[in-house]
Amino acid sequence: MTSKRTASYLITILSSLALLATTSTALSSEQASGPAEPQHGIAMHGEPKYPNGFPHFDYVNPEAPKGGTIKMAVVANGFDSFNPFDIRGVAAAGISTYLYDTLLVSSDDEPFSAYGLIAESLETPKDRSYVTFNLRENARFHDGEPITAEDVKFSFEILTTKGHPFFRNYYADVAKVTVESPQRIRFDFRPTMNRELPLILGQMPILPAHYWETREFGDNGLTPPMGSGPYRIGDFEAGRSITYERVEDYWAQDLGVRKGRFNFNKIRYDYYTDDTVALEAFKAGNFDFRVETSAKNWATAYSGSKFDNGKIIAEAIEHHRPTGMQGFAFNTRREVFSDPRVREALAYGFDFEWANKNLFYGQYTRTDSYFENSDLASSGLPQGRELEILEAYRDQLSKDVFTENYQPPVTDGQQGLRKNLKTALELLRSAGYAIKDGKLINENTGEPLAFEILLFQKSFERVVLPFKNNLAKLGINVSVRLVDSNQYVQRVREFDFDMITQVLPQSDSPGNEQREYWHSANVEAVGSRNYMGVSDPVVDDLVNKVIQAPDREELVQRVRALDRVLLQGHYVVPHWHLAKDRVAYWNHLQRPEMTPKNGIDLDNWWVRP
Repeated sequence: MTSKRTASYLITILSSLALLATTSTALSSEQASGPAEPQHGIAMHGEPKYPNGFPHFDYVNPEAPKGGTIKMAVVANGFDSFNPFDIRGVAAAGISTYLYDTLLVSSDDEPFSAYGLIAESLETPKDRSYVTFNLRENARFHDGEPITAEDVKFSFEILTTKGHPFFRNYYADVAKVTVESPQRIRFDFRPTMNRELPLILGQMPILPAHYWETREFGDNGLTPPMGSGPYRIGDFEAGRSITYERVEDYWAQDLGVRKGRFNFNKIRYDYYTDDTVALEAFKAGNFDFRVETSAKNWATAYSGSKFDNGKIIAEAIEHHRPTGMQGFAFNTRREVFSDPRVREALAYGFDFEWANKNLFYGQYTRTDSYFENSDLASSGLPQGRELEILEAYRDQLSKDVFTENYQPPVTDGQQGLRKNLKTALELLRSAGYAIKDGKLINENTGEPLAFEILLFQKSFERVVLPFKNNLAKLGINVSVRLVDSNQYVQRVREFDFDMITQVLPQSDSPGNEQREYWHSANVEAVGSRNYMGVSDPVVDDLVNKVIQAPDREELVQRVRALDRVLLQGHYVVPHWHLAKDRVAYWNHLQRPEMTPKNGIDLDNWWVRP
């Protein structure tokens, strides 16, 4: 395929540029950093928890029986692709998890550590300027062909040239890929302090080069592809259902990173276009497991004889993972949202306290950080090391970054929303708006302040419509458009929206994925996760600093600084969070006694014998 030659050419150019940046007397990476010894696992900072040869993760049941079927629901308008790595189409649920193995596997009870799966071991020096993966000789694709270093190289090249833009950003610091033997491959990195690269390369799904050499990567459609993971695609009905069947002779089933996992013989997803219908289908026994995202449903719908007699179990299971940010996201590419004062003003129109009491049964906590529910979240005024980091940008930042502890507007007290709308109007006047004939008008352009909120979940209208009505009191014309999930996905990919409700998830170890969220290079990259169009040189620099953090303590301080700058940029109207997973399941399902810090993982569950 021509993509191989193109990718090789680009990598050669990058490698040449990197060489030009060094002096003629520079040492090789091995000389500069010393020899790298093979290791079974790697931690982002410090040492991995699990020793070489560990039998299984602590949070699984190694004796969990294999067998049975689990049925689940997806609320969406179907799927039209079996390729989850291409930006076109909507991929079927579960494809990347069940079909494809990776070089390494992360544990769920550490901030960020990874252990060998396809790779038996890895070698990386102290400065992590390169990584070499040593592949297991018994690693196999589903057709019995061995997984080789050529497959790893092919996967990297096809994903970064023809795959989703995410991969190009995620692996942007890879300068050179060298196949040293059928079981050995090396990745050299550009000059950087990016310590995360060996771990995130381990996350890369490995695709079979021999399968794709006669096929076009973006045109696979609904032809079941070749994988190497614990399941293969079984029966499916286009857009309506898909079943994964456990691979009986799965090559990795006895490894410590797989023991006690992937226990169901079959995993079936059925698609529903309406969540209310899906909930009733669950209670009728049409599927087995449900994560509840609606506070109203959780408070009112999980009762009756089947819950009383224990046939259906409903649990709110505590977790300790970062909840990230959910909120009304502004598309700052739109002129109407280009002024941060306007964005800040609109936040005063959202009455969280009213919504939490009247819609959510008091279940939620207001979110005030992009890294909520973790030690990465900023709080109070910047001080110590965090302040030192921000001082370098003082002339480029709003003084609020240094003088105000960001808190989203609240409506507690007697004046409540009335006081907030008054504050909003003052901000809007400072941004050049005035009320004329009951409408908020830009005095320079004569244009009214109007925008559209794009939704695909009808249930969210009960949150959006009160927000719309509050803003109408300021003379702002807000329209709400409900579209099907496929149209929604396409419009968001192309940034064809004014405002959306968006979740921005985070991990306990932020790194390269932050480029995808915030870096200016992704403002116009179709399919990127820079939904808000953040384009700020300070943010760009802080993202690079986060990626290059030398240790955990410094990472925390750099992330807090980034968090604070983003919050004062008013890119979202923050919503709420819950530090529990609300789940319901039929009692023939069983789960391990221990729940890791990242929360429940259904792939550790099993069917009662």
